[in-house]
Amino acid sequence: MAELLGVLAMLAILLGVVGVASRTRRARELERQAAELEPVKKLAFEDITALGVELQELDLELAGHELDPGMNADYQRALDAYEAAKTAGDAIAEPEHIKHVTEILEDGRYAIACVRARVAGEQLPTRRPPCFFDPRHGLSVEDVPWTPPGGARRDVPACALDAERVKVGAEPDVRQVMVGSRRVPYWQGGRAYQPYAMGYFGAFGPMEWMFMGMLFSGGFEALGGLAEGIGEGLGSIGEGLGDMFDGFDF
Repeated sequence: MAELLGVLAMLAILLGVVGVASRTRRARELERQAAELEPVKKLAFEDITALGVELQELDLELAGHELDPGMNADYQRALDAYEAAKTAGDAIAEPEHIKHVTEILEDGRYAIACVRARVAGEQLPTRRPPCFFDPRHGLSVEDVPWTPPGGARRDVPACALDAERVKVGAEPDVRQVMVGSRRVPYWQGGRAYQPYAMGYFGAFGPMEWMFMGMLFSGGFEALGGLAEGIGEGLGSIGEGLGDMFDGFDF
């Protein structure tokens, strides 16, 4: 009987130790997730603020203009996007939620571009991705050839100013984020920044998904293994877009 009680006591101690260890690991994981989320959440709120500034500038541009139904509809769409982005931003609890915020911001900036086109008597702009180098720059105007560090050249959407910089061999105005003590392009910020980018670019076709996936996974550093990477990537597509960034091991 004494031996049985001893065994039971040891089991209780072991279960207690396992429980404490499990809670500790969970607490550390939650801390890690919170630490990853905070800078990306801050980035999203900076973009929301930037859209608000654009709307203030648009108000000044519209002063003295009578809005026809089309202008008014696009203007209201932009205002609604701003309010919806703020609401979505307040609800961010994990990095994936940021994708919804940047989707809304992308739509709001396109609505602003439509208002400006209508006021100028121009055709409505073609729905294009935002400027790749910094989505706050708004709607891209063309694709320009660009080579990421250690990678291969491909065309990326750029605003007018960044397109001109790239064409003359200057550095584009790239959105920077803090990683530790270093400032790096947002696509080098880590996997937590993937949803941020996908909200802006994911709706514009599979090539944008592939390209952003390679950037965020560091894939351009080993393009010598292109054939092998394509095979792995095709296999990952069948597992869902959610696994795409892991699949493209370029």
